[in-house]
Amino acid sequence: MFSGIVEEAGKVIAIRKDQENVHFTLTCSFVDELKIDQSLSHNGVCLTVVNIDSEAKTYTVTAIKETLLKTNLGKLVPGSKVNLERSMMMNGRLDGHIVQGHVDQTATCTKVEEADGSWYFTFEYVFDKEMAQKGYMTVEKGSVTVNGVSLTVVNSKDNSFQVAIIPYTYNETNFHTFEAGTTVNLEFDIIGKYLSKLMTFK
Repeated sequence: MFSGIVEEAGKVIAIRKDQENVHFTLTCSFVDELKIDQSLSHNGVCLTVVNIDSEAKTYTVTAIKETLLKTNLGKLVPGSKVNLERSMMMNGRLDGHIVQGHVDQTATCTKVEEADGSWYFTFEYVFDKEMAQKGYMTVEKGSVTVNGVSLTVVNSKDNSFQVAIIPYTYNETNFHTFEAGTTVNLEFDIIGKYLSKLMTFK
């Protein structure tokens, strides 16, 4: 379980294919605090730490074929910046919102607009009416996770939405690398999914 408050943007050091799996080796400032079998969010995808190289200050996670098909992890290359968040501690404040680390689908950035010190990002995704009725959608002023970042939705439409990004988020996550055409991971609000499900019962 995560909160969508990214700790930092880690860097991909190496990528190795193993049949249909891909092993990603990354570095970040808290490698020495990681443990084998620990859950870590990568661009909003919950992955398990499978190896740690303390000398090289790197760690490795593995993504299976299904993950690569449903997320943007398959587009990573050595040098790519990845938003990282360790799992949430239940004895503190929930600064973002409840994030599972289970990406629902990808979206495409269609516009980046600077607005006197902040930025507006517009994203479009494939709209499916049946899935929307199950809560896979955005709502005005609701929460959405974009590449693991908990954000508030503005200008919500059937297949698109915007988010406003402050300078800190822009600089400390991989949002500053986004441009028109960038593929991002989306996780819709789990509470909305449960409410949508409950409304189908009579």
